[in-house]
Amino acid sequence: MDHTLKHLPLRPDYMETKQRRRDERSIERIYQHYLLERRLAAQLFNAPRSERAHIYGKVYSELFTSLPDHPQVTADRSTSTIALDLHYINVALAPGTRFLEVGCGDAEMSFAVAAKVLHAYGLDVTQELIQYERAPQNFSFLRTQSTDIALADDFIDIAYSNQLIEHLHPDDVADQMKEILRVLKPGGAYSCKTPSKITGPHDVSEYFDYQATGFHLCEYDYYSLRQLFRRCGFRKIHFFINARGLKIPFPYWLARPIEIAMITFPWLRKIKYFRSLMPLNIVGIK
Repeated sequence: MDHTLKHLPLRPDYMETKQRRRDERSIERIYQHYLLERRLAAQLFNAPRSERAHIYGKVYSELFTSLPDHPQVTADRSTSTIALDLHYINVALAPGTRFLEVGCGDAEMSFAVAAKVLHAYGLDVTQELIQYERAPQNFSFLRTQSTDIALADDFIDIAYSNQLIEHLHPDDVADQMKEILRVLKPGGAYSCKTPSKITGPHDVSEYFDYQATGFHLCEYDYYSLRQLFRRCGFRKIHFFINARGLKIPFPYWLARPIEIAMITFPWLRKIKYFRSLMPLNIVGIK
């Protein structure tokens, strides 16, 4: 390690993390990001339920305005990345579909979906990252304070989130999932993608810590995510993996034993093949 970095509490594998995340910032800038995110995450995590609705938007706005070099601010999401995400849900899209992206961020996914559906809605606590000059006419942004969704019951055909539920306070996740279930039509689907805690942490704290201490307030595994969907009332639950652009069913009876093996034998987490099975791709049917 460079002697100038010895004062930083870095994990021994921090350079591997930097390369994998393709983060071009200096380690010092990453450390400043880490300190700010930890402070804001602690503020959110420790806030009582009655105050969290006002804090979600505040902490994320502060993060993005304070860090102009934050990866989400500087990201130029490639058309290939969007196309891969779009391919994952494409079979469910049709000209009459109403689509909801929960935690839309820059809304690039919603923009792409809008070309295939009746209307695309993007839901988030902040619109800091959205380039409205590029927004299709059939896109609408919905601001949420925490878990509320300002749409009517049985209105949405497909809801989608990518890297979202891990950012919610664990006491709020079920509330939002029940809101998603409320706005879905009978037979509608919620497609949720989130990183696995087995291979985590997956926020900026992975440079420094072995458990998430940043804005990933709760990371999940196959067992806990399945239980959450069942508890919230989804009628059917399916897991999938992405392999060479293909969406392949990954039954729970197979996924869970592999997950248990990786918990029991941590060295398995270093093997690329096993790591590739851990990102959680779940679809719940109302």
